[in-house]
Amino acid sequence: LRPQSDDKKIDYALIFPNLNNAQRKRIIQDLLLLRQDLDLKIPEKNSDRSLLLASWNLKEFGHLTKRIPDSYFFIAEIINRFDLVAVQEIKSGLDDLNILMRLLGSNWSYTITDITEGDDGNSERFGYIYDTRKVTFSGLSGELVLWDDLTKNSPIKQLKRTPAITGFKAGWKSFSLVNVHFQPAEDKKAIRKEEVRLLLEAIKEKLKNKRLWNENLIMLGDTNLYKTDTDIVDMITQTAFTEADNLKGKYTNVSETEIYDRIFLRVDKAFFHLEKDHNGKEIGDVYKPFEAVYTEVQRPYYHEYMLAHKEDSSTLTSDAKFKSYYHQYWKRNQLSDHNLIWIAITIDSTNEFLKSRLS
Repeated sequence: LRPQSDDKKIDYALIFPNLNNAQRKRIIQDLLLLRQDLDLKIPEKNSDRSLLLASWNLKEFGHLTKRIPDSYFFIAEIINRFDLVAVQEIKSGLDDLNILMRLLGSNWSYTITDITEGDDGNSERFGYIYDTRKVTFSGLSGELVLWDDLTKNSPIKQLKRTPAITGFKAGWKSFSLVNVHFQPAEDKKAIRKEEVRLLLEAIKEKLKNKRLWNENLIMLGDTNLYKTDTDIVDMITQTAFTEADNLKGKYTNVSETEIYDRIFLRVDKAFFHLEKDHNGKEIGDVYKPFEAVYTEVQRPYYHEYMLAHKEDSSTLTSDAKFKSYYHQYWKRNQLSDHNLIWIAITIDSTNEFLKSRLS
């Protein structure tokens, strides 16, 4: 985002070589607004005491072809505020991910799964993006695949999007994340419920037979659980998983109608805790990027982009039509139709350890 006059002075390839000075200035101004919003709503991540863990469904990341440079900078700025981010809907193409990693810089790394083939898999990958200054990849990276004995009495033989289990270490803590994206659609609840049941059974068997790298498990992602799917939530919490208190009941889609994105923990309750505020409440929330960027006030900046991106731009015949397209479709295709969710994990257990030695 340096001025164009600096372009010839630098010795590395520009990520967006066609940005003019006016566009660069606009992006910088919006980044400052975004950073101010993040400062207000997200704790500082540099503490050795805690780990900021997030989950974000980045809508068709690597498939949508009309994201503008602004959006990559915004996504990178948001992810940069966390230590470890589980991502859903990374598509078969990795150009978007490569751009994002270049913007994040050399301190960041990632792991991704292969795409799930077939129509049901929707050519999606799971991914984890993490700050190597705080987080270490454990070496465990795999998929939770179902087996014949487990599914012999079920119409489902594999989850449509095979969950990704990956191990990480940070401070005193070692844990495995299970990244999920269950069956969508309200009228397909039975399939979604069976997917959850089978996954829980698979985890139960692996725990029973000591086949997991670590037994601190965090299941997170776009669960597609509707607010009416309380029976499925109960099924999860009856297997020693607990839903993060600070996220219970909070809408996570941009329309703020459903609780699709969730975090469930099955951890050593003696030594694995979430950070708490001065009132004793667990720290964590839903972060809403559109409160800072792609706002109604900023809509005029993107008028020409909308005309270029709309399949039939002749339908944008009034300001009301532009407004509807902007908020319902265009800006969601730039970032996502999901908001990001996050929690803060205590990773320094020095006090607990020392106290335990007294007894």
